[in-house]
Amino acid sequence: MKPAPFDYVAPTTIDGACSALAEAGGGATVLAGGQTLMPLLNLRMSQPFIIVDINKIAELKGTARADGRTRIGAMTRQCEVIESEALVRDLPVLVQAVRHVGHHQTRNRGTVGGSIALGEPAAELPATAVALGATIEARSTRGRRDIPAGEFYLGPYVNALEADELVTGITFPDWPKGHRTLFREVAQRPGDFALLGMVGALSVEGRKIVRAGLAWFGMGPTPIRAKAAEQMLLGQPLDAIDPQAVAERAIADTAPFDDHHASAEYRRTVGMRIFARTLREALKVGEFA
Repeated sequence: MKPAPFDYVAPTTIDGACSALAEAGGGATVLAGGQTLMPLLNLRMSQPFIIVDINKIAELKGTARADGRTRIGAMTRQCEVIESEALVRDLPVLVQAVRHVGHHQTRNRGTVGGSIALGEPAAELPATAVALGATIEARSTRGRRDIPAGEFYLGPYVNALEADELVTGITFPDWPKGHRTLFREVAQRPGDFALLGMVGALSVEGRKIVRAGLAWFGMGPTPIRAKAAEQMLLGQPLDAIDPQAVAERAIADTAPFDDHHASAEYRRTVGMRIFARTLREALKVGEFA
């Protein structure tokens, strides 16, 4: 099929993009990497009046560090995250998650901001943003708004953006040097959306957990922070932690569903197992400095 008719603009500045979105009155769709949008247009599942192509906006690309945080521009390609030595050093779990997004070819085009904004419940990057306590930067003609990732996702493919707002960047707070990363997903084939998965980070001082950020994907209508499990870990000596008990607490925060790929019961059972296994691996004696 072919897309329904639409107008097209390709602004070269953030202000120009925000003006186009404001003038569209809710009838615009943003084109970033296009990995999701183009199929939706061709199937006429999305029929915007105007497409705002943000690929020519240089200020939306690249990464920067300041004040103990790393900011990633919304138009930074997923492949650029994998290739960044700074991100491998400072945000290793983000790089690990990006390696599981789609395929090599799609990562050359797909963007960090596009994946974050779409909010696919089974996608890796939204859950990573939630787990690490990231902030979503949104701009409009009315100004800038910073939205905590944990408050950004309202439902399947529904986020807190207003119709005239554009995601311009994602900021991740620093985690201490030597922190442990946790990532595991279950998918039918490499590159498929995950049936379920978990992602996070742990920081240890004096062989006790002093900071924890954990989240699920594919286990509910949005990325889900495993808050109860985080609280259960904080302040605990490494050798006193029962990974199975923490996994049971973590699974209680989820809301898995039945679909044609897997049942809710499958997701609960496998989710508990991968959580316990991944946590156990992260807590191995001698792993922490």
